[in-house]
Amino acid sequence: KREIEREMYAVTPPQRSDLGSNYGLRVYQTWKGSNIFCLQGRFIFGPDARSLGLTISLIVVPVIVFCIFVASKLMDDFSDTWGVSIVTVAVVFTIYDIILLMLTSGRDPGIIPRNSHPPEPEVIDGNSGTSQTPRLPRVKEVEVNGNIFKVKYCDTCMLYRPPRCSHCSICNNCVERFDHHCPWVGQCIAQRNYRFFFMFVFSTTLLCVYVLAFCCVYIRKIKESEDITIWKAMLKTPASIALIIYTFICMWFVGGLTGFHLYLISTNQTTYENFRYSYDRRSNPHNKGVVDNFKEIFCSAIPPSKNSFRAMVPREAAPMPSRSAVGGFMSPNMGRGNDEIEMGRKGVWAMAEHGDDKNGSNNERFHVNDDELGDIRTTTDDDEQSGSRPNIHPRHSSWEMSPEVMALASRRT
Repeated sequence: KREIEREMYAVTPPQRSDLGSNYGLRVYQTWKGSNIFCLQGRFIFGPDARSLGLTISLIVVPVIVFCIFVASKLMDDFSDTWGVSIVTVAVVFTIYDIILLMLTSGRDPGIIPRNSHPPEPEVIDGNSGTSQTPRLPRVKEVEVNGNIFKVKYCDTCMLYRPPRCSHCSICNNCVERFDHHCPWVGQCIAQRNYRFFFMFVFSTTLLCVYVLAFCCVYIRKIKESEDITIWKAMLKTPASIALIIYTFICMWFVGGLTGFHLYLISTNQTTYENFRYSYDRRSNPHNKGVVDNFKEIFCSAIPPSKNSFRAMVPREAAPMPSRSAVGGFMSPNMGRGNDEIEMGRKGVWAMAEHGDDKNGSNNERFHVNDDELGDIRTTTDDDEQSGSRPNIHPRHSSWEMSPEVMALASRRT
């Protein structure tokens, strides 16, 4: 009898032939955002990833000029150890800067997977008492650590965006703790890459200071060795003059950006929140104090990605990609206006009566802790609710991740 039960409930592992017939594409090949994938989904970039070439050249080319025309000349004026260290520090610092750039640009910034279907509209009583009008609230309230946040529904991703989440119109994704989309790195700056972005900007500032300082040292060495004026010494090394002007201009840009983000980190704000909200007029609900704010950015563990880009998806559930680029696929939504992307599906809102509250007065409120935001989801209940709100039926969770991605990720683990 036990043998028969084992045969009945035993799960036969899928064969390679079955996998080949049912699972033909991976998640990155069916991605609906505007991202570019490289190395079969191992790296994810924004649609403007070509700007990375310009950013890298703006860093590497001046360093090469510095090593050839300035650092190599200073090797003769210093001892062997000091002379070689000038070139070595410049090269190592540049490599470190490029690594931080790639960590910022080539990783998932914190994309929230889209729902495969929109949540079913809630049923509320009509004015007549007999008719019922399906309605999906545009805004819901979430209480986090005693603070109430209004979360909005994203028509593109078909989910309610968690607090501090925003939809990037360039990448066409909802991103957690969205800071801004940086065209210089070709990626959204958000929860999972903000630390590397700040370190990249700060290290670039230090690299500019390093090059500018040794260019000034080289000009002074020429002046002292040939006993000429400072202007004549500058004319003898035009490469140093060009580097001084270039690094001075860059220092104002990256240095100012470093100072601005130091202020944002100390007050626990994002660039998006700083430009959109006025925290100086009211208390910032995210501010934990300067020390704790810096610990949150630099000492806390980076949350894992909610996306498994290399997971297999069922062939029948996988839509055909629009076009490929650098081993990835571009979204058909790319090139649409922001309003069309954000408000692409208005059928659900049109079903609501004109008398419904547009400011979300009938919104549901969820009570969660700050550390539970990553797993927040509404409950699923097909039975009628009893009490003051008897006809509300929350069927499908609007917080849930894509079922295909979650099922396939668990299958692979």
